[in-house]
Amino acid sequence: MAAPRKLILASGSPRRVELLRQVGIEADRLMPMDLDETPEKNEQPRSLARRLATDKAKAALQSLADEPEWQGSFILAADTVVAVGRRVLPKTEFSDEALAALNLLSGRGHWVFTGVCLVTPDRKLRQRVVETKVRFKRLSSHEIDAYLASGEWRGKAGAYAIQGIAGSFVQRLVGSYSNVVGLPLHETVQLLTGEGMDVAARWLEG
Repeated sequence: MAAPRKLILASGSPRRVELLRQVGIEADRLMPMDLDETPEKNEQPRSLARRLATDKAKAALQSLADEPEWQGSFILAADTVVAVGRRVLPKTEFSDEALAALNLLSGRGHWVFTGVCLVTPDRKLRQRVVETKVRFKRLSSHEIDAYLASGEWRGKAGAYAIQGIAGSFVQRLVGSYSNVVGLPLHETVQLLTGEGMDVAARWLEG
């Protein structure tokens, strides 16, 4: 019986690692790809998520060129984009950026797009983009100030992580919750099983 194919996750995100573990998948290797995530001129949020996921997958594949022991592995990459209309909200690094994002999201709906790209063992690309509509309640200045003080906004697209304090801001969600966390589980498992990974068999190993 052939050994199961290895899985490389082209990300260092603890959230994506935990989401995979939730469905019984343990990545054999983490390969964070540090790419410029600046949108191209007139690039739509959905297209941006797709392009960045694909670029990360291709970069990981290229990095493995001199590592024969990892040839023939699955490579999984993802990128999550938060947008209000066509406006992409970047990962916030400073409190003034987070404040601006929270004021924009307060009391209105926004979209979360996650692009997923799978490189198959024979180097074909399989891609999906999943979208979720999220609506925040109207946030008071006290709530915003306290949230900023918590520091949970650092490094987060749109200044929030739905699995943290900001989960209490969500008034309505239409679509995939795991997509907002950072990896749409249903679609990811579909991609993997469609390319021959027996995900269900991994549940027996646990």
